Amino acid sequence: MDYKYFICDVFTTQRFSGNPLAVFPNAEGLSDLEMQKIAREFNFSETTFVFPAELGHTFKVRIFTPTTELPFAGHPNIGTAFILAQAGFFGEFIDEISVVFEEEAGLVPVSINRDDLSNIYCELAAPELLSLGKTISVESIAKILNIGASDILTNTHLPQESSVGLAFTIVELASYEALKRVSVDAIQALQLKNQGLPADILLYVQSYDDFDIRARMFAPLDGVREDPATGSANCALVALLSHYSAEIDGDFQWRISQGVEMGRPSVLMGRSKKRNGQVLKVWMAGNSILVSEGALIV
Repeated sequence: MDYKYFICDVFTTQRFSGNPLAVFPNAEGLSDLEMQKIAREFNFSETTFVFPAELGHTFKVRIFTPTTELPFAGHPNIGTAFILAQAGFFGEFIDEISVVFEEEAGLVPVSINRDDLSNIYCELAAPELLSLGKTISVESIAKILNIGASDILTNTHLPQESSVGLAFTIVELASYEALKRVSVDAIQALQLKNQGLPADILLYVQSYDDFDIRARMFAPLDGVREDPATGSANCALVALLSHYSAEIDGDFQWRISQGVEMGRPSVLMGRSKKRNGQVLKVWMAGNSILVSEGALIV
């Protein structure tokens, strides 16, 4: 049987930048094993499979890396919403479209708009409230990242687990030079996992140029040595920074750069809402662009 698929680049308006994603908009009939094999065949950081909704919402979406299924991820939701809108699954696209995807982590609302240049622009809302986990010492994480302890900042927070649907170990670095020097392999990521923290690592530096944050994300145990744009990790970062902000109430925004070191520059727009000291909601947004389409024989 033939299954139609689309490939898009997410968090960019330029082909061959951003984070590539394969989307199967009509995945009924595919087994779990077949979906995992397909994701391994494409070998992108994620591939999505769209099914009819089971709980009365828009669609059910399943997300696979080359090695495992994920409960939630950022760029797959942005890219899937883009493809469904681009391919006409929501009818004629004139005004804003609001959809809700059913996923393992919960319901993921996505709004679909056009920006000032008429490019499709999607924004997701993270499915869970902020959850903070264990911290790790500066000395331990520095060895895992192959940098010095002085390259790590703890002014805002210690290296710590953070999640709004998918957990990451988040580490702030002292400089962009340190961010460029980092390297993480599967053995080092396993060391982190053995200490009870997520093996998926988001590293960032606060920037004072065109971006508020420059970031990198490594997930070698998931078959993703480095990811060019990670919406779920940056959602967790936005929630973490909002939580540790001295402001009790606030509506925060960040313009985030990722993927530059891989030659796939990406732009992510994050925002959050905090009231009475609690982070109530986190959003992540960006553009996508269609790269190719075809059919896979299963």
